[in-house]
Amino acid sequence: MTAGSFSQIFMRVLSALLVAICLGETEAVSQNPPFSQRVRVPPIPAQLEWLNTGGPLSLEQLRGKFVLLDFWTYCCINCMHLLPELEKLERAYTRELVVIGVHSPKFDAERDSDRVVEAIRRYGIRHPVINDKDRILWNLFGVQAWPTLVLMDPEGFVVWVKSGETPFEVLDKVLRPAVAFYREKGLLNPTPLGFGLEVRRPKLQPLHYPGKVAVDAENRRLFIADSGHNRIVVTTFEGEIVEIIGTGRRGLVDGTFSEACFNDPQGLTIHRSILYVADTKNHAIRKVDLTQKRVSTIAGTGRQLTVPGPFRAVPPQRQALASPWDVCVHGDYLYIAMAGTHQIWRLSLDEKGIEVFAGNGREDIIDGRLRSTRAFEWGYASFAQPSGLATDGQWLYVADSEGSSIRAVPFDLTGRVRTVVGTAHLPVARLFTFGDVDGDARTARFQHPLAVAYYEGVLYVADTYNNKIRKVDPRSGVTETFVGTGERGSADVPARFFEPGGLAAAEGKLFVADTNNHLIRVVDLRSKEVKTLEISGLSPPNLASPLVEEEEISAKREFRIARPILRSAVDGSIRLRIALPIPLGWKLNPLAPMSCRIDEMDREGLVPTLVHSDIVGREIFLQQPRAEVEVPIRLKQPAGECILRVTVTYFVCTEGQEGLCRIESARWQFPLQVQPDGPSDPIVLGYEGSIITEP
Repeated sequence: MTAGSFSQIFMRVLSALLVAICLGETEAVSQNPPFSQRVRVPPIPAQLEWLNTGGPLSLEQLRGKFVLLDFWTYCCINCMHLLPELEKLERAYTRELVVIGVHSPKFDAERDSDRVVEAIRRYGIRHPVINDKDRILWNLFGVQAWPTLVLMDPEGFVVWVKSGETPFEVLDKVLRPAVAFYREKGLLNPTPLGFGLEVRRPKLQPLHYPGKVAVDAENRRLFIADSGHNRIVVTTFEGEIVEIIGTGRRGLVDGTFSEACFNDPQGLTIHRSILYVADTKNHAIRKVDLTQKRVSTIAGTGRQLTVPGPFRAVPPQRQALASPWDVCVHGDYLYIAMAGTHQIWRLSLDEKGIEVFAGNGREDIIDGRLRSTRAFEWGYASFAQPSGLATDGQWLYVADSEGSSIRAVPFDLTGRVRTVVGTAHLPVARLFTFGDVDGDARTARFQHPLAVAYYEGVLYVADTYNNKIRKVDPRSGVTETFVGTGERGSADVPARFFEPGGLAAAEGKLFVADTNNHLIRVVDLRSKEVKTLEISGLSPPNLASPLVEEEEISAKREFRIARPILRSAVDGSIRLRIALPIPLGWKLNPLAPMSCRIDEMDREGLVPTLVHSDIVGREIFLQQPRAEVEVPIRLKQPAGECILRVTVTYFVCTEGQEGLCRIESARWQFPLQVQPDGPSDPIVLGYEGSIITEP
């Protein structure tokens, strides 16, 4: 069947699939199939590039599993909103479901596999992703919008399709009766599979995908949204650490700097002794009292708003938000780039009311009056995923990312939104016209700009996907490249960036959050000299590895050794030599991460007394995965005893070039005695002659 004919048939059955999904939910599943129509899927073309897994997969390899295709692109806020719902689904159906992301790009830059890999890491995606850079699968399946979900049953038929943001509850309602039906028919393969190679690699950078920056010029402080580490880093302009705000754990927790938790914080702004934070994935606005050193939530419920916001003021702590991406103070209000509803909101600084300030909620680049009386009302301004804010005191400037435009919003509610430079004048394709062009307000082109800063009469724009900083005249819209060759990189000379996402200016310098380089760059606004800010003493948050939960799910083998093992500490350490159990027909993937976790127990539980506390309960990533590895364990004292538990987590893939991979875990538990007169050779942990417990 040709791509065209399949696509036509697919689209004919689409509406029926959307209406009749689960006929068997209220009846015995043995009598009624859960889906009313099924469409056979042709093979996935071989030329597609597979990411986040060991190699190409075929649908035949996944027979016995439900397969959910997620057509997405990494710039899209709706696609971002869907990812946590898919994560819930993957955790609920670990043995029955495989999610495959089909990255079908909107922007030219998104065709680049290296950029898609960075998005996989930044968003924490744990399933395979196809780089559908030429939209082959997009066209084959007749997809017309991001995101679109396509569900295939264990026999390889398309059975359900839905476009748009889809909550876990809807997906669960589809899968629950279907899993029961196919399990009863003996068509499910319950073997768990593991993917997500990129997100499991060690994160050793001091900063991890920093999103935004802000400056306190009076006190010479730089505030960095260390977004990937879920915290705020405060330094001097020279890079000396002043404060770390937040534990680094993902969560919505108020309290002291050492107690508070964020979730992918982005926009920051300073007002007197208060730092306001757009806590993006918590869908909240946080207030950081820099004097009292406490964090509080002043707007948002922690849940995502799925419709345009309120057109009159409502209590902020009872109002849901949608991915606030940047913040800016002017007068008595905090202005918010509400990327998820394509609007600009404002929150009164007395924290009594929050409301829409500009934008009717329609995703577009349209100039006009500020605030409509109802959602999507014609004749009013529209924005497209606003992601950056700045002000000159007269206008609020907006980096309107999906329309690749810079907008200007008056503070007077009777005024009109205007486009400084961008696509509002075009009759069609306003959201799909972009490029890398200097020129006047109508001819200049950006590609997904995420930040804007105003300084001494000039707008500086982080032209994110073009890897440049651009300079814009806010009155005429004349645009020119300021720094950056356009090639991705981290060199200072010539200056190269990799998807910069945040800007702030002070003392003749422009501070740049160089997001995909995990760096802060400093640009001299007169000489255009670029330097990388050295932040001495900054380290990643000291957190337990996220592998632990999945290790518990995927652990296959446990080896318990009853007899005590006696050793002496050489140079304060003992050594483990571990031989990994590799299943027949599989091989160790040497390119995937391998980690070892050490837990020490006594008869009462986890009480570390012998092994050094820097090691106990933490993931040790092994730089060169091998089937036989040696791990040193540092001790606190030269003598003692405990029960030691050693867990190694690693990836195996099928023999040959296929990309079918899974997570393996092997765990050894044994009594350990350390005495000065004990043997000094390594403790050998194997899988022959031990007691094996299979879950």
